[in-house]
Amino acid sequence: MPAMDRTAPAPAAAARSPPIDQRSFRAALGRFVTGVTVVTALDGAGGPVGLTVNSFNSVSLDPPLILWSIDRRGSFFDAFAACERFAVNVLSVGQKDLAARFAGAPNGRFDGVAAEPGLDGIPLLQNCIAWFECRTRQRFDGGDHLILVGLVERFAQSPGQELLYFAGSYGAATAL
Repeated sequence: MPAMDRTAPAPAAAARSPPIDQRSFRAALGRFVTGVTVVTALDGAGGPVGLTVNSFNSVSLDPPLILWSIDRRGSFFDAFAACERFAVNVLSVGQKDLAARFAGAPNGRFDGVAAEPGLDGIPLLQNCIAWFECRTRQRFDGGDHLILVGLVERFAQSPGQELLYFAGSYGAATAL
């Protein structure tokens, strides 16, 4: 069998992918179960900002790195794109209303929400099952999203059951 030339360009027909229906693509992505987090930071004026995120993921143990992504069209994009610190608050199954609040209208998200200041005053939401306080290490272009990589500087965890997101609905895990 002849050796394959890995430097040869792909045939023109293979280089053009058919267009992807975004609604169907989003629905297919929703078939992957994720945890639910609220990412918090301070805006340029020192006010708290936060949003519900399910794009949270671990990257590395050494150094301790995590990542998440934010929609470039989102209300708090500018604040998070510029922040030097942020916190990832991993929600428990009892915090479904908190997830909905931070996914909804941008005004008043912190009104009446139990939080305490973390490093540099970044809000840490109470009653979460884990917290990761991070310094922004890198930012990457991710199409219509910005990918933020954070160096974890401090973390904590508490007992409890995680809140999950699947096919557009919140839920909880059951043991097999």
